[in-house]
Amino acid sequence: MVEKLEDLDFEERINKNELLKILKKEARSIHIQDIMKASNFLMEDAKFMPSPERNDYIARFTKAFFTRIKDIKDDQSEYSGDVNPEKLREFLKVQDEQAQNSHNKDELCFHRIARLVSTYTTFIREESIHPVGTRFPGGFTLRYVNGVYLCPVKDKQKDTPSALCRFCVSVQDKIID
Repeated sequence: MVEKLEDLDFEERINKNELLKILKKEARSIHIQDIMKASNFLMEDAKFMPSPERNDYIARFTKAFFTRIKDIKDDQSEYSGDVNPEKLREFLKVQDEQAQNSHNKDELCFHRIARLVSTYTTFIREESIHPVGTRFPGGFTLRYVNGVYLCPVKDKQKDTPSALCRFCVSVQDKIID
């Protein structure tokens, strides 16, 4: 059995439940110190944001990391179907490139946790990568309405090579268009 995301064979069928087992194993290796390092990176990354947005950004993502790591560890659901191996390969490649460009251990921890959490939300849960309520410039937020994730920046970011937007299940929020 595959133990790590790096060991996946993208030429074979990848079942959601098998992917979840790998994510659970990796989630068990995330400790509180790792989440604190990721939070330190968020603080540094957001230092030039206006104060209310910065504080919300740091709090929301730190809480999301705690919550999602716990969700992954505790998830006992059975998921039907397979993931698209090519899409997963590309998704992990983008994240690995970002992690390789980390400037310090805090940023590396951030990327490690973000990779795990976003893989879970995107490929297992089929939910938005960003947590509902995430605020974006201009005061716009990611919303969940009638079973659809509405993102205010989807169309503007989906072609950005380093952005994960093209993999996200959210759609452009037409109110903001």
